[in-house]
Amino acid sequence: MIKIARYTIFIDVNKCTGCYNCFLACRDEFYDNDYPPYSEGHPLKDHYWMQIKQIERGEYPKPKLDYIPLPCMHCQEAPCIEMAKEGAVYRREDGIVIIDPVKARGQRQIVNSCPYRVIFWNEEKQLPQKCTLCAHMLDQGEKEPKCVEACPTGALVFGDLDDPDSEVSRLVAETKSEVLYPEFGTEPLIKYAGIPRYFIAGEVVFKDNQGECAAGVKVSLAGNGVSMETRSDIYGDFEFEGLGKKTRYILTVEHEGYQPRQLELFTHKSINVGEVMLDPV
Repeated sequence: MIKIARYTIFIDVNKCTGCYNCFLACRDEFYDNDYPPYSEGHPLKDHYWMQIKQIERGEYPKPKLDYIPLPCMHCQEAPCIEMAKEGAVYRREDGIVIIDPVKARGQRQIVNSCPYRVIFWNEEKQLPQKCTLCAHMLDQGEKEPKCVEACPTGALVFGDLDDPDSEVSRLVAETKSEVLYPEFGTEPLIKYAGIPRYFIAGEVVFKDNQGECAAGVKVSLAGNGVSMETRSDIYGDFEFEGLGKKTRYILTVEHEGYQPRQLELFTHKSINVGEVMLDPV
C-alpha cells in the first residue's frame, strides 16, 4: 500500500530574524515562471506568496519586533475550495491545496474567500494565485519547498505530519504547536510555535540603594487562571511573556528586607510598568 503524506511547514517565530530569504526564494521560483498544471508565473508587483508580517509589541524602552512568515495555510476546511466553481481549487491527497491555473481563470471570488488574505489576483492573466508549497518540486523528488531550503536559521521546517519519525512531527509534539487565527475554523496544516502575545515587563529598584541593580528579586504574576514566577536579572529587569488579551493580572514584587508591592494590570496591550520601587521595612 502506498503511504500518503500530510505535508506541513512548522514555523518557529522565535527563530525568524526577518531576513526575507524565504520571500526572495519564493519570488525567484515563481516570478514569470509557469509550472503547469500547478501554477502560472506571478507578476513582479503585488504578489507575496510568502509574506513576512511584522508585529510590534511594547514601547520604549522595552519594545519588541517579531516576524511571522505567512504562506498559504493549506487548510483542511478551505473556504477557497468551497468558493471555487467547477473544481478550480482542490486539495491533493497529501493535503496541498492547489488553484488550477486553467479552471480558475476569471474566478476573482476565490481571492476574497481566504480569511488569511494569502490569495492574490493576477490582473493580466485574470487568475487567482497563491503558494503551492512548491508541489512541482516535491513531485519531482525534492525534499522541501524553496522557502524552507532558503531559511538560514531553521525557522521553517518541512515534513510529513503523519510520519511519527519526521522532524516536523517531533517539533509539533514537543512545542505544543498551534495554528494562526484558530478562530477562522479552517484547520490549517501550517503549524506555528512562538506566536507573539502580550507581555508585561519592568524594573525593580531599591529605594534605599538606587545605585545598586536589584537582582534576584522575586516577581510573580497571577490572573486568567495561571500563576507565573520569575526573578529579576542582574540589571533588575523582569518580564512575563505569552499573556492573554484583555486580561486582568496582579503583579507582586517581594524581597527580603523590603515591603512587597502589588500592581493591578490589564493587558489591553503589552505593558512596561517601568520602575517598581521597593521601600525598606
